[in-house]
Amino acid sequence: MLDPDHFPSRNAEFLLTGPAGHLECLSEMPEPELERPATAVLCHPHPLHGGTMRNKVVTIMERSLRELGLATVRFNYRGVGESQGEYDDGNGEVEDLKAVVEWAMRHRPGTDLWLGGFSFGAYITLRASQDLPVRQLISIAPPVERYGFDQLQPPSCPWLVVQGDEDEVVSSDAVEHWANGLDQGPDLVMMEGAGHFFHRRLMDLRGLIKNHVQSNLP
Repeated sequence: MLDPDHFPSRNAEFLLTGPAGHLECLSEMPEPELERPATAVLCHPHPLHGGTMRNKVVTIMERSLRELGLATVRFNYRGVGESQGEYDDGNGEVEDLKAVVEWAMRHRPGTDLWLGGFSFGAYITLRASQDLPVRQLISIAPPVERYGFDQLQPPSCPWLVVQGDEDEVVSSDAVEHWANGLDQGPDLVMMEGAGHFFHRRLMDLRGLIKNHVQSNLP
C-alpha cells in the first residue's frame, strides 16, 4: 500500500512518499474504548548500527503509548528496510520524520502530536521538535556526546528523558550533566541497573513511560 489516503483503522504496514523515495511505515491503533485524540510518531536507533523501526526499545515505547490510547506510527529511515535512499548523517532522517508527521497529521487532524525516539532517534526527534507543534517528547538514552544536542533548544512541551545508569553506549553522567544544564530541562529519570538496550528491563520501561506521561494525555 503506497501513500494511504487515510490513517489505517487497524494495524497496517505501508509505504509513504518521502524526500528520498518510499518510506516503510507501520501504524497501530489502540483499542477503540481507549482511543484518545493524539498520535505518536516514533524514531529508531542509528541505521548504520542495526537500528530499525522494530527495535525492541522502540517497540515497547510504541506499546506503552498505544496502551494509553494513542495511535502510533513507526518508520524506517531512508536506506533501512524497504525505505529508499541512503543514510544522511541525521539531516535527511529529520526530513523523513517530518514527512511522516505531515502525513499523520493530515489524516488525523485535530489530534495532538507526540514524538518519541531511542538513542539516535532521540536526536532526530529533538531536532524535529524545533519546527513541529509537539505536545509531548520522549527521549530514551539520548547520545548527547555524539551529536549536537547542545545546539538544540529544549521543546516547549512536556519532555521525558529516560536513561539507564549502566548504559554501555551512552554516558549516563553526560546525559545528567546535559539535562541539568538546560534552562528548561526535561523530566529526567535514571533507571537503576539498566543498560543501553534495557535487557530484562523492558517491562519496567513500559511502566515508567506510562506513569510519567499519563498526566499529559489529552
